[in-house]
Amino acid sequence: MLKAALVALPLTLGLLAAPMAVAQTPAQTMPATPPLSERAPELHAMLDALGMYEVLEIMASEAMAGSVQLEADMFPGDGGAAWQAMITRLHSVDTMTEAFEEAFPMERMTADHIAQVTAFATAEPGRSIIEGEIATRRAFLDPAIEEEAQIRFRERAEAGDPRLDLLTRFISANALVERNVMGALNSNYAFYRGLVDGGAFEVDLPEDLMLAEVWGQEPEIRADTIEWLYSYQLAAYDGLTDGDLQAYIAMSETEAGQALNAALFTAFDAMFDAMSYDLGQAAAVFIAGEDT
Repeated sequence: MLKAALVALPLTLGLLAAPMAVAQTPAQTMPATPPLSERAPELHAMLDALGMYEVLEIMASEAMAGSVQLEADMFPGDGGAAWQAMITRLHSVDTMTEAFEEAFPMERMTADHIAQVTAFATAEPGRSIIEGEIATRRAFLDPAIEEEAQIRFRERAEAGDPRLDLLTRFISANALVERNVMGALNSNYAFYRGLVDGGAFEVDLPEDLMLAEVWGQEPEIRADTIEWLYSYQLAAYDGLTDGDLQAYIAMSETEAGQALNAALFTAFDAMFDAMSYDLGQAAAVFIAGEDT
């Protein structure tokens, strides 16, 4: 389960990310890699059954919202149509899908892995699990709904709801807290590098200063990640029985489930790092007051 597209900088299914240039590039460049549906149709069908392409659409919306907030925080009123055009290009569904597919480590998923995951995703309870994950992720595009889910999590945690024990097992089996926190820190560092390389500052920031700033965000990112994961899962799996959740945990603990989880994080992390770097370069243009 990947938490969010871009963590708030001074500024991610549930199983839950290359590079994109800031400047326009000529149309006659290297031919694009064929889509995954052509290179590995069984793997593409598995990802489709898992709802990954719907998740990418939702993530694109999340990234767009984050970029709007970024403008308000870092160069309010100075972005305008030029900034909107930049982030529309950087965060398009097509761009993100291409980046995700290009970064997905196909060698980690054997034919048996793909068959096992596809079978789980296309039967019950897998199908209902995925539907709940996608519907909740889409609902969380509304900040008010996400906040309500966080309130419910705090209430249920205070009441000692045993459902949280099952969610803790699932989160632990997939190392969701550590993987999300590390991914967020890496993305934030990539954003700073993009700012520096884009000329946002009059002097270059030393790497150790950027690293210190990023690591200083770790406690807040960890706390936010934990709350988001439990809030999201409580909402997404509300209609499931404990037996359904236990089946999901059991699947995630198999060799196929572990391979899938690792491959998804590898792909999404690469996508988010590239997006964050390019977003930093794009923001630097406006921060430095260059002609756009």
